[in-house]
Amino acid sequence: MATPFIAGLAVAAAAMACKYGIQAWHSFKSRSPRPRSRRFYEGGFQQTMTRREAALILGVRESAAADKVREAHRRVMVANHPDAGGSHYLASKINEAKDVMLGKTKNSGSAF
Repeated sequence: MATPFIAGLAVAAAAMACKYGIQAWHSFKSRSPRPRSRRFYEGGFQQTMTRREAALILGVRESAAADKVREAHRRVMVANHPDAGGSHYLASKINEAKDVMLGKTKNSGSAF
């Protein structure tokens, strides 16, 4: 007598598991695709560069050591150098960011 009851419970449990599995699959398929890439700063440049903006340009923390700043500057500059097809404006902003992070700024802003 207990065997048919246990078999019925097993079938009901399997049906419920399938129902929830199908619902989970549909919610997974209907979700909006998120970009898997890194989010970048979407704002423009400020009139005078701040330490925060310089850190965002170079991809380092505001409290980064000088050697980390130089390494990040080299990496970003290789990708954006004017001789390699990069923009002169971006190159000047990258150089200005390095100067701000290293404390060598003259508060004169960009050449552009």
